[in-house]
Amino acid sequence: MSGKKESPLKTKSFHFAIRITRLYKYISDHKKEYVLNKQLLRSGTAVGALIREAQNAESKQDFIHKMELLKKNVMKRFTGLNY
Repeated sequence: MSGKKESPLKTKSFHFAIRITRLYKYISDHKKEYVLNKQLLRSGTAVGALIREAQNAESKQDFIHKMELLKKNVMKRFTGLNY
């Protein structure tokens, strides 16, 4: 083991993606909603990918910039689901 501590952000985003996937399955199976459900799945699972991209930033400023982009992206995606 490398002794490197797991990022809480990465762990939380992973668990969030699992919850979104389970919700997607439930809605597909019981509510038969497919269009918005697919958008929910894409939006919910994109969070983890965007976090990993930010964690691979080349500098602290790059990390902050990518996290700001992540915040904007998530807000835009989930605001669209409110309709």
